[in-house]
Amino acid sequence: MDAAGSSAGGSGDGSAPRRNSRKPKYSKFTQQELPACKPILTPKWVITVFVLVGVIFVPIGVASLRASRQVVEIVDRYDEACVPADVTDKLSYIQNSTIPKTCTRTLKVTKDMKQPIFVYYQLDNFYQNHRRYVKSRNDAQLRDRSKESDTTNCDPETTVDGKPILPCGLIAWSLFNDTYTFALHSKNLTVDKKDISWKSDRDHKFGSDVFPKNFQKGALIGGKALDPLVPLSQQEDLIVWMRTAALPTFRKLYGRIHVDLKENDTITVRLENNYNTYSFGGKKKLVLSTSTWLGGKNDFLGFAYLTVGGLCFFLAFAFTLLYLIKPRKLGDNNYLSWNRTPAGR
Repeated sequence: MDAAGSSAGGSGDGSAPRRNSRKPKYSKFTQQELPACKPILTPKWVITVFVLVGVIFVPIGVASLRASRQVVEIVDRYDEACVPADVTDKLSYIQNSTIPKTCTRTLKVTKDMKQPIFVYYQLDNFYQNHRRYVKSRNDAQLRDRSKESDTTNCDPETTVDGKPILPCGLIAWSLFNDTYTFALHSKNLTVDKKDISWKSDRDHKFGSDVFPKNFQKGALIGGKALDPLVPLSQQEDLIVWMRTAALPTFRKLYGRIHVDLKENDTITVRLENNYNTYSFGGKKKLVLSTSTWLGGKNDFLGFAYLTVGGLCFFLAFAFTLLYLIKPRKLGDNNYLSWNRTPAGR
């Protein structure tokens, strides 16, 4: 009898039997019994919220559009204009390194441009977001000198004559290599190329003791060559280029001009038309732009705020009319589905 009781009850010392339970300890938090605010969306509250959002968003949209419209831009497409008129095969022309590619363009300033003036190059129909292109790089190699021989994921630009390429991969290999020089009233304008890249990229993604090796030494040259005596952290054109764009039309910063330009000034641009966009139907453009507190020229943000604000005003007006024309008593049980009279009865 005692043995049976001991085996069934637990300890056998007269204490209460243990219960092996997986039930969690009770708390108001786990049982969702904490005090909570449950707002009732009455018509007045809904209309007030919509009006408030509209009052906030519409002025922000107007201010954003005004700031965007204050930006002065000069955009010049030169990929077609810088090919001689007698050239029929543009691809052969751009791939022939013995033919000079120097081209002179004239830009007219339409409005006063306050310094700094940002110089961009723009590429159209260039898919830097292609899956194979984006993956073709090795971040550890760019950052760490001890891993300069690591060319994992860099196919097809990995080695030359059995030696590792640094930086490896298609992104670095296709580095933009057109160059621009500017002159105003026969006086050269200095293009400041310092700090054109993100500081976080220079400090953390590209090593200060990592130097280019065997770059652009293969049979097919993709773009700009790099100075083997300058560390990657100071090769800012490369750093800017390797922050890949999400869309097929993009701009990348080339430099800054710290000179004010007046309306009707004429800028002479001497450029080297080296970059091959003719094989894939791309376009090349040179862009000079000022900036405001909002940044460069971009109307999307202003239109987005105006659209949302206008929609909120419209909904507030529609709900107000509905509330005045056909009001409903708050908490009226007659609107419940089981209290409605079925159709046809």
